[in-house]
Amino acid sequence: MIGQRYYSGAPFEAMAGYARAVIDPPYVFVSGTTGFDPDTLTFPEDVESQCENCFENIRRALAHAGTSLNHMIRVRVFVASQEEFERIKPIIKKHCDAARPANTTVLAQLVEPRMRVEVEVTARIAPEEAGRR
Repeated sequence: MIGQRYYSGAPFEAMAGYARAVIDPPYVFVSGTTGFDPDTLTFPEDVESQCENCFENIRRALAHAGTSLNHMIRVRVFVASQEEFERIKPIIKKHCDAARPANTTVLAQLVEPRMRVEVEVTARIAPEEAGRR
């Protein structure tokens, strides 16, 4: 198995047999991350809260790997509707603006009706952090 695995503890990881992130320096590959709230074990009703949760869960995975949202090089956003995309654009900008990663956004039917947005990220571990791993 290449790279170290990071598991957030979300039930979906065990159900579908994947890791939240694979840390393979100098990169971290974060799986598609939905708006699931790990503290309440629910999906918020609104897409804005789900989008914030996506980036918070990604931030946690990147921190575990010794990096941050500021080191994102690629982001993919899957959102359920054009109208919801318009509502989350400012949230995406807030979390991506410092890194200015390459971005692909796709309108998509997500695997559960409660899911409104899913975000996937690739980040680079800062060179000074990569040597510590």
